Formats: sequence, structure tokens, C-alpha cells
Amino acid sequence: MLEIQSVDLHYGAAIALRKVSLTAQIGEVTCLLGRNGVGKTSLLRAVTGVHPVSAGKILWNGADITRMATYDRARLGISSVPQGRDIFPLLTVRENLETGFAVLPRRERFVPDQIFDLFPILKTMLRRRGGDLSGGQQQQLAIARALVMKPKLLVLDEPTEGIQPSIIKDIGRVIELLRSQGTMAILLVEQYFDFARELAQRIAVMDRGDIVLQGAREELDEQDVRRRLSV
Repeated sequence: MLEIQSVDLHYGAAIALRKVSLTAQIGEVTCLLGRNGVGKTSLLRAVTGVHPVSAGKILWNGADITRMATYDRARLGISSVPQGRDIFPLLTVRENLETGFAVLPRRERFVPDQIFDLFPILKTMLRRRGGDLSGGQQQQLAIARALVMKPKLLVLDEPTEGIQPSIIKDIGRVIELLRSQGTMAILLVEQYFDFARELAQRIAVMDRGDIVLQGAREELDEQDVRRRLSV
């Protein structure tokens, strides 16, 4: 289980997170909702170690990883799909997938067949450069690359952003399938409540660097959540 305990995060003098606490458990999708600029991506940066926290703790399966380097967190099974995908445009699809091998022991450095079961379009494009794929195909590649790392915690930052509706549905089905396998925790950042409501077991809403509402999906008042997401 991921435990975030009273985390503060600063960019210089600017406060991005204030006493944020959140948990994400194996076998569940925890969705973090909020308008632009409220601190959602900053919280993911704290979880993955991209940006140091100013105060508080981050625990993974009871171990304190607050000051741990990003690559060491990856070796523990924490894998991220960043906003904007960040694939390597000049590498082929196969080479992009193989970058996930870095945290694996040599005997496990292969692309599992499950990847192509989840994203069959990628199997037909293994020799194409990542930059030649459509936005939706690049998003599928980014998720597949993260799964090659065999994560125990999968962090997804707005995977539906700029994606056509048909691929959004495909990504939703993949997330639900991964959750149902019961082998990983999924922390999903979204702006769209409808997508989150379909997938999440737990929902947290952020505003101005703090979590202002959280709980099990069925416990939260839908209108209250939507009101906090409206501009």
C-alpha cells in the first residue's frame, strides 16, 4: 500500500502541496481529481521522487521512501505514465518498450505477451518510430512501457488528455483489467469525473494544494464532487 502522510511540497517560495495525506491500495484504483493547477501532478512527482517533498512522509508497503531516488523507487515497482506521455520519438515502438527493462533483472528482460493482448495495435507497429504514432497510440505505448516494468504501483497522469473517445474507452478497459488482477495499486489523476467514477474505488479531490474531499466512490456526493471540479 502507498501511504502519503502530511506532505508539503514547494517550488522555491511557492507552495504546491499543503499537508496532503492519501492512500492507494493493491487491487484498487484511487483517482485524484481537481482543476488545472491545484497540485495533482505535484503530488505524483512527490510519489515517484521526481521532486523532493518539504515535509511529511511517503511510505510504500510500510517502508519510508520519502528521500529515495526515483530509480530506486522504480526498482521497488513504482512505475509512472507522465502527462504528455514522454515517449522517445526517434526510437521504435519496440525500443521504447525495452527502455522499461532497466529496472528488471536480466532474466526478466522481455516484453510479456500480455502487453500485446492489452494493446494489440502495438504489435503491428514494433518497427515504427514512436514519433510517427498518433496521440492515442503514443498513450498506449506509454502505458505499455510502464507495464513492462512489472509495477506494483502504477501512476497515471491524465491518460485521457487529448485522446480520441474510442481509445479512451480502450484505456479504461485496460485500467479495469489491471485492477481486477489484484496485483497492483493504481493511482490515477484525472479532470473528468465520469471517467473516474467508472473506474475508481476511492476518489480524492484537490484544491489549492490540499485534498478537500476524499472517500469511497459510493460514499461521495456526486454533485459536491462536480461542484469542486467546475471552473
